[in-house]
Amino acid sequence: MKAYKEFIKGLWDENPVFRMLMGMCPTLAVTNAAVNGLAMGIATAFVLFSSNIIVSLVKRLIPNEIRIPAYIIIIATFVTIADLFLAAYFPDIHKVLGLFIPLIVVNCIILGRVESFASKNNVLYSAIDAIGMGVGFTWALTLLGIIREIFGMGSIFGVTVMSSSFTKWVIFILPPGAFLTLGVMLWIINSLSKTKTSESHCH
Repeated sequence: MKAYKEFIKGLWDENPVFRMLMGMCPTLAVTNAAVNGLAMGIATAFVLFSSNIIVSLVKRLIPNEIRIPAYIIIIATFVTIADLFLAAYFPDIHKVLGLFIPLIVVNCIILGRVESFASKNNVLYSAIDAIGMGVGFTWALTLLGIIREIFGMGSIFGVTVMSSSFTKWVIFILPPGAFLTLGVMLWIINSLSKTKTSESHCH
């Protein structure tokens, strides 16, 4: 039951993007298309999962005074693996994501989970926490990418879904569209959460 709770929290109640407002830089920068959001989410989830496991395994070996630099080195190792993998097998996506892949090193989601969770829990729970947070981050970025791509380009994952008469709202694939889409999504999710909380109190 505890394992399930650790997994499910990242999907909604502690969603990194919509609930905790973490990782805003890649969230706003790369979600102009669904595939970009999905790729960034998967890359971040891989780094988070791998880093959580390693930190949980070696936490007792790292002196408290140098734990943060040690954690960053571990995270940077997996970021390098993700960066080289994308460059080798998905060069087009790698070119679009560009600088934001290396910046995963300083993504507050990664260091935050490593410091607050993996360094204090066993390998199993650290892995489950990473999977939940990673999936939560990935679906949030992908959803934002889908919305922006539909309105901005009339397509989803590059497949046209709107008729030829559809007027593309180019602003949605520009930086202002990122803020607009995220703001509306936060309003909707907060409204849903308040409704859910109110219903639970009534019962």
